[in-house]
Amino acid sequence: MSKPMTLNVRVSGALSDFVAANVSDAGAYDNVSEYVRDLIRRDKERVEADHFARLKAELTRAFAAQDSSYQTLDAETVIARNRRP
Repeated sequence: MSKPMTLNVRVSGALSDFVAANVSDAGAYDNVSEYVRDLIRRDKERVEADHFARLKAELTRAFAAQDSSYQTLDAETVIARNRRP
């Protein structure tokens, strides 16, 4: 596990107002750190969901292909192919 990271971010104007509205007695977060951690978690989930969607689309195309389009390979062929740079 990587060690903790400290970030310093300066926001002003509309961004500052937006953060202040989300970090207050009426906001959803108790402090700015909690808010930023949640934003990072959500972005991480979005990236992972995008990767999964691309993989799912690729697998869907592969499984939709006709059986005749597949080539039979033995383990040695696959290993040799994966060794190539």
